Amino acid sequence: MPLILVVEDEFGVAEVVEAILTDLGYEVATAINGRQGLDRVREQRPDLILLDMMMPVLDGPGVLRALQGDPALADIPVIVMSSLPEESVAELASGYTAFVRKPFKVRVIVAAVRAALGEPAS
Repeated sequence: MPLILVVEDEFGVAEVVEAILTDLGYEVATAINGRQGLDRVREQRPDLILLDMMMPVLDGPGVLRALQGDPALADIPVIVMSSLPEESVAELASGYTAFVRKPFKVRVIVAAVRAALGEPAS
């Protein structure tokens, strides 16, 4: 099964997303900030990243820039998660595959993950 990295500083959100994805059979790794997320990406390249936009240490836009600046990582799909409207996120960052607005419904995050991984919707 695909490996999905969840980069989220809010423990409750990370825990819920991890539980949803694990229940669907995905392998899930987590990181609590962008710097830790990049370390995890380099340790074990994920098939997909779910990335919070506003985090301490290194925020979502910084992570996206780092990924895009590394040819070995630039093709990893990234789903951005934020409580900000997508228009605001688009002003701060580019290069992401999909956007999910927080708070999100389970079916929305599942559909975004499946689409980003090229899997059929259920």
